[in-house]
Amino acid sequence: MSKKTDVVILNVGGMKYSTFVGTLKRYQDSKLSRALEGGDPDFGIVNGQIFIDRDGGLFRYILDFLRTRQLDLPAAFTDYDRLAREAEFYNLPFLVELLGQARLKQRLEILEVRYSLQETYSFFRVFCSCNNTIETLAGRVMVFSEQPGQSWNHSSSHQRPLVPIPLQRPSHHDFIFQCGTDYSAGDEFSTRYVSIQPDERKLINGSNVLGLLIDTLLREGFCLVSTRTVSPNEKIECYTFERNRRTEHLSISIGQGGLSSPGVHFQGEKSQTRR
Repeated sequence: MSKKTDVVILNVGGMKYSTFVGTLKRYQDSKLSRALEGGDPDFGIVNGQIFIDRDGGLFRYILDFLRTRQLDLPAAFTDYDRLAREAEFYNLPFLVELLGQARLKQRLEILEVRYSLQETYSFFRVFCSCNNTIETLAGRVMVFSEQPGQSWNHSSSHQRPLVPIPLQRPSHHDFIFQCGTDYSAGDEFSTRYVSIQPDERKLINGSNVLGLLIDTLLREGFCLVSTRTVSPNEKIECYTFERNRRTEHLSISIGQGGLSSPGVHFQGEKSQTRR
């Protein structure tokens, strides 16, 4: 199999892959390149296929790197240590270094919801360490207000016009809203409803809004890691969420001099978050 266009079949841990000889020879010092010459004890020939007793699932990323010279991992990928071990086994130092760079790009998002339940209304403050996430979430939370001085009646609430009002934005990392009826202003009390897209319901009950907000965050890949009572007297509860989100992937172009040569560049691209 000396021609670059010859096709070779590899059986890696029971999973079969087909590729060109030229792809496996992309890096001459790699074990995959040397395996084509025979004599490597870590490789065997079974029914005309090269058998490798390694992780077959992770090999897809090894082969993709050989084909494209790029490291492109799923947004939720976490097996950096295992993939780095595979790259070391195949003697691909460029890929090992790329994995180290990609790991630095890993972002752990922290999101916190503070919920205060009063007698007739509920107060929410949402904070997130990622500005893009808080902007996206703020765009999905809609608050509607009835005209001041009108009492709330469930049977006729759908007949009264509701006016959208903007969220309060103390900073780029948080927003504030409330729902229910606030009587603190006397006769000028107002009733507010909350909708969280794509759910079309307009909710007035704070517990229902909290449940919908939590469900929305869980669907977006966040994990609830802690709940605590911040102030028992003021009935303030805090819900903390975390999410691993890779915001960039590295694209590499390797020159003849290797990873440190002038022909190498790293290019960041925005990745799509799986929903």
